[in-house]
Amino acid sequence: MTSGLFVLLSQFGLLGLAVVGLIAWVRDWSRAKAYGWLAAVWLGGLVSSWLRHDAEAAAGYVRLWIAVGLIGLVAAGYGEGVRWLRRRTRATPTVAAASGGFREAELDRYARHIILREIGGPGQKRLKAAKVLVVGAGGLGSPVLLYLAAAGVGVIGVIDDDVVEGSNLQRQVIHTDGRIGMAKVFSAEVAMRALNPFIEVRPYHRRLTGEFAVDLVRDYDLVLDGTDDFDTRYLVNRACVAAGVPLISGAITQWEGQVSLFDPAKGGPCYACVFPVKPAPGLVPTCAEAGVAAPLPGVIGSMMAMEAVKWVTGAGETLAGRLMIHDALYMEARVIGVRKREDCEVCGGRH
Repeated sequence: MTSGLFVLLSQFGLLGLAVVGLIAWVRDWSRAKAYGWLAAVWLGGLVSSWLRHDAEAAAGYVRLWIAVGLIGLVAAGYGEGVRWLRRRTRATPTVAAASGGFREAELDRYARHIILREIGGPGQKRLKAAKVLVVGAGGLGSPVLLYLAAAGVGVIGVIDDDVVEGSNLQRQVIHTDGRIGMAKVFSAEVAMRALNPFIEVRPYHRRLTGEFAVDLVRDYDLVLDGTDDFDTRYLVNRACVAAGVPLISGAITQWEGQVSLFDPAKGGPCYACVFPVKPAPGLVPTCAEAGVAAPLPGVIGSMMAMEAVKWVTGAGETLAGRLMIHDALYMEARVIGVRKREDCEVCGGRH
């Protein structure tokens, strides 16, 4: 009877290993328990193979089980090594950030950033040192400003000459009913400071015009434009090209939005390279004229903020040289390549 059991173990032991592994995965066993059962089945298969009456067959089965055991040890060692590296990677950024001048409350606030391998302590320090200008505190500006503040961007400028109206509140989530009539930049400042007291907010309650645009942009590392006025869009682009500052531009209408990052100083296109001619009056209606789905500015604005965080920290691949178009009605998105035009009237010849 014992001999028959050994034969079964030697012949069906591999299947037994597979069954034990499956049970361990389904029942979520601890690694120690799973390793113990797998080792027991392996040892049983090895011993039963050794005790077979047919010496030639026994030798073959023994070699097979030894090979299986070695493969198992390598796999287990690899898995444990990966887990150790993950634990080490997660712990290291926190230490780096802790020695980088963050207060304890900031470390707790930005912990989810700091444990990200692509951001970590160094990336969070870059966010804290960054100065970002947001043009427009409306539909797109609302999520942009909130997420930049939450992410810990050290200095955030916001320029807008408008005041909060009741019709804004359907989509401009940075404002509240109690702040109707307040200048949008000051309303945004209240919300941003309430969200994160560790940042500096610079509100500019005025229209962006002429040479002031270039002087203002030069004070910042990055500009995000979420206005729905084409004159302002082209003005912001010219100012960014003149100052050598990259621009993240977003636009929305009805159910569709688009985002891109323009950085001609690095050889990429500017906004005018992609949209060289301003649409004729009335050809592209504003949100007030055509309407807009309430969550759409949140979707596109969040993408703009994400691009800003990536640009500042150096994480991932940005939309530089690419234009992302999002159709919310059918939940489709596509990204197309865009190129610099050498004959561009704004950035042509600038490298």
